[in-house]
Amino acid sequence: MSAGQTSAEILAELTALRNSDAPTHGGRVLSYVYDSGLAELDDLARDAAELTRPLNALDPTTFPSVATMERDIIAFMRKALHGTTPKLGGGPVAGSVTSGGTESCLLAVKTARDLWRAENPELAAKLARAGKQPRLVTAATAHAAFQKAARLFDLDWDPVPCEPDGSVRAAGFERKLGADVALVVVSAPAYPSGAVDPVAQVAQVAKEFAVSCHVDACFGGLVLPWWPSVEPWDFRVPGVTSISADLHKFGYAPKGVSVLLHRGRRRHRAQFFATTSWPGYPVVNPTLLGSKPASPLAAAWAITKRLGNAGYAELTASCVRSAEVIVREASQIRGLNVWGAPTGPSVALVTDSDLPETEQVDPHHLADELATLGFRIQHQPGFTQPNGVRLPHTAHLTITPVTERTLPELVTALQAAAGAVRGKARANPRLEYGALQALGYAPKREDGPFRVPSPDMAWRILKIAGAGG
Repeated sequence: MSAGQTSAEILAELTALRNSDAPTHGGRVLSYVYDSGLAELDDLARDAAELTRPLNALDPTTFPSVATMERDIIAFMRKALHGTTPKLGGGPVAGSVTSGGTESCLLAVKTARDLWRAENPELAAKLARAGKQPRLVTAATAHAAFQKAARLFDLDWDPVPCEPDGSVRAAGFERKLGADVALVVVSAPAYPSGAVDPVAQVAQVAKEFAVSCHVDACFGGLVLPWWPSVEPWDFRVPGVTSISADLHKFGYAPKGVSVLLHRGRRRHRAQFFATTSWPGYPVVNPTLLGSKPASPLAAAWAITKRLGNAGYAELTASCVRSAEVIVREASQIRGLNVWGAPTGPSVALVTDSDLPETEQVDPHHLADELATLGFRIQHQPGFTQPNGVRLPHTAHLTITPVTERTLPELVTALQAAAGAVRGKARANPRLEYGALQALGYAPKREDGPFRVPSPDMAWRILKIAGAGG
């Protein structure tokens, strides 16, 4: 074959492109990547993925290995999330493997909406005549995927305001609930703050209102089961009707693979799309995708087989040790605080606003300075909620098992970076946001206009949010 570049040239070009990416291993990027620190798992995942690379997971009757791997993963997750307890109510826990957390969240919302419509046809028709939609109730800190789901599936997103420390009260959910709520969502934990929502209390109230209750454990679903002193948040809680959990996060599988579990096969069936109303093959899709790769599934299957319960417990213990050190040491840095009370491997750093401005450490300046010292943490811009309570801008750290290896260096870097930026003022976010509104890049109200930014404007927005440098 003579057309195009040679294979060697193409791979050399790709290698050069990859050299500009942030490192995915070694513990120096504390967001987006989940490094177990075990090279054996990376090798196992690569080999399992390659063995299944030609497969199309669309049809497990043609490729029965897909069905077997999915069945094994669902069984592992069902046990980890206490979905095997007898007499749970609502039927046995069933589920599907998806392409990632966003798909799991979308399917959870779609399922609840369809069930709500089937159970409330008169109310659905009444809302439609009034130009209204059923509501999706979440905390303000719930993942943005649920806002996407509300737009896609014709629901009104109705967020429950959080306290300034990022926590949310069950009473706030209760005030929102009613016959027009299709689904209530709680997080375990919320990604921005690391706080676990009051799952048991919210699920109980949701059950009293006959409202479906989804636990978004995409971030924590494969670490909280082994985290010490966590209140029940999974299928042990009677009102919980579904849970999402990502295997490509603390399951340590390559992206993208997640699971969505439902309490009862009726709920699981509502997730499916099936039709014979075309001249081709019968279409039965348990997830949003049709054709889909089997490689992420195979990698996740292999890793769960290799680690098992004991392996995940050991890796989680490393995360626990690192989280305790980071929380303790960051809390002792003058001008800086840990935001709220995180439970799990997510920690957010915030300015200690009780001190004079000359002694405060801005978390975004901290993140910029930390990057010069070889560590990358994530800027979180914060926002003002509809009730006027502002959630502060913070810097997020995702703690993985490999963090423990770099922990002394990371703590030293945090201390040095804080010292370098202490007293450095942050630009006025109100003026910056107003400038964006004037340009049409930020909505003036909830239903206001929003333009997709050009690359240049996207970079300007990132710098305004604190990601410059």
